[in-house]
Amino acid sequence: MSQQHGPQSAATPTISHIALSGLFIAALVTAQLTAAKVLAFELPASIPLVGPELILPGAALAYALTYFASDCYTELYGKRAAQIVVNVGFVLNFVVLALVWSTIVAPAHGSGVDPDTFETALGASTNIVIGSLLAYLVSQNWDVWVFHRIRDATGPEYLWVRNIASTGTSQAIDTVIFVSIAFFLAPTALGVGEALPLELLLGLMVGQYLLKLAIAIVDTPFVYAVVGLVRSRRDDESLETAT
Repeated sequence: MSQQHGPQSAATPTISHIALSGLFIAALVTAQLTAAKVLAFELPASIPLVGPELILPGAALAYALTYFASDCYTELYGKRAAQIVVNVGFVLNFVVLALVWSTIVAPAHGSGVDPDTFETALGASTNIVIGSLLAYLVSQNWDVWVFHRIRDATGPEYLWVRNIASTGTSQAIDTVIFVSIAFFLAPTALGVGEALPLELLLGLMVGQYLLKLAIAIVDTPFVYAVVGLVRSRRDDESLETAT
């Protein structure tokens, strides 16, 4: 493997380094803030367990973008650098939650948004918070680990394999953990609502995963485009330095 195509050290931040880590955090924060809305996508045909439409939390779309960013980051900067971004992102989840809830409990002026509406829109319930944080911690670290293991086995080739395999498996882990905790285990243990029946839980898992897997497949050309662009800029910079 030539040096110019291997993971670059993240010791000296570059525009791509900052942009990809910024995209990851921006998508992560957006996922936290959009979790309250439930999305429904009509299907051309009914799917067993799922039915005629896909039901999923609004956070799913933004959250899918974090896997795109982390796969590009892992490919370009290596496993260790990607793990740092993922785990810093986990800590920043708590910062976002603290800032949102401090705003919710702060005194409201009468001319602003109704406090109850504001809390409903931005104040994720306990079961959603627990489920999303645990799902994030496990699935994102799994994504980085699997991506790196496949890269070790295949070298710089087959980027599409490691992108789809790492994202596909990590999205499955994320979906199972989140749905199980948020809509079954946490409501049962904490008494914060009714646990969904098993058939509905399976339907949510299958529906969410199908959409997430489709996004993982569709974003593969964009992963190639970002990685290729960054590597071409490295080559140009190397030539300028040499001359």
